[in-house]
Amino acid sequence: MDVPATRSGPGGAPLADRALRTLRARWRTASLAAGWRFPSDWALPEVDAVCAAVMAKGRVEAAETALAGLARARAAAGAGLAETLADLAALHAVLDHGDDGFVSPDVDATPARLLRTTALAWADVATDQLVHTEVTDPLTGLPSAAYLRTRLYEVYRAAAARERPAAEDHVLLVVSLDLTTVTGFPRLTGMILVADALRTVFDSGQSVASLGPSVVAALVPKDERVASHGVALRRALNERLSVDAQLADTGRPRVSAVRLPATHEMACDLLAHLARV
Repeated sequence: MDVPATRSGPGGAPLADRALRTLRARWRTASLAAGWRFPSDWALPEVDAVCAAVMAKGRVEAAETALAGLARARAAAGAGLAETLADLAALHAVLDHGDDGFVSPDVDATPARLLRTTALAWADVATDQLVHTEVTDPLTGLPSAAYLRTRLYEVYRAAAARERPAAEDHVLLVVSLDLTTVTGFPRLTGMILVADALRTVFDSGQSVASLGPSVVAALVPKDERVASHGVALRRALNERLSVDAQLADTGRPRVSAVRLPATHEMACDLLAHLARV
């Protein structure tokens, strides 16, 4: 599966860019013909990374790292293993048949090493998602951290399509409550009241989720309403928590505006860190 070297035009890489776009288009066509279910979901930033690696290194076998990254992205986006492997077979068929026009992807004809790399990377993410399959936190009734990870993936994909950082459009408002001195029913009541405050303030399509035993968060658009939302949230929290003397003694809950990091993977790590705070 050697890939012909591409020549550069005057002053740089126009021909190389054209070859990359051609490879990407032929791969997409072959993948859709092989049964990719939702055409609008095929394009991911990791697809371009695979194409670039193949074009730069001359052989698809040398692009294993990029293929693993694509497999993880496919799993995070909800693509099944069979669909992901068929997509890999489409790339293999396109490269194996050169410019012969119509190709017929065949998973069984794809090198076992590439299948193994892709399947293992896909399984890493799929297994993690299986561990975090809970949809709703039973105490607060809020969506779980797994939901927020999926929502963040959509945000990062949209930001990538606009070629701008996700942090320019969204911010995390995180609420943490110090419950170390509270036991029994008041501890449960505290988080129920916090969740109710978030639902009341963020009632127009923002994504709210429970991150841990004493941490909740809202993913909100970064616009002129962020400051007013923060003020309204603090007021709602104070009104609810002040009705219980034991909860009032815990002090004010901490409300923080947390900037989104550069990548979705880093954002997932951030959520895990916030859950332990």
